[in-house]
Amino acid sequence: MKASLLLLLACTAVLAVTARADAPEEPKALVQKVQELAQKASAMAKDVFSRVRESEAAQQARQWLADNAELAKQRLVWLREQLAELWKKTPAM
Repeated sequence: MKASLLLLLACTAVLAVTARADAPEEPKALVQKVQELAQKASAMAKDVFSRVRESEAAQQARQWLADNAELAKQRLVWLREQLAELWKKTPAM
């Protein structure tokens, strides 16, 4: 949701800058303003993503995934062994 809000703000900023352009002779100033707004939006997005990445919830999620990945691997090994035993017991046709 934050990414869509950021995109909406960036589009609004571009429209506002376009509306403020008084004359067509000022495309360089307009381009510069749009570039500045895009840089600010990019910096803001990077900041938000780094905060999310460093958040306690994200750290807990990564730890949970790491802990349960090993359990999932163990379950797959067990399932593979069970299927191999079942395969051996099944008579050939």
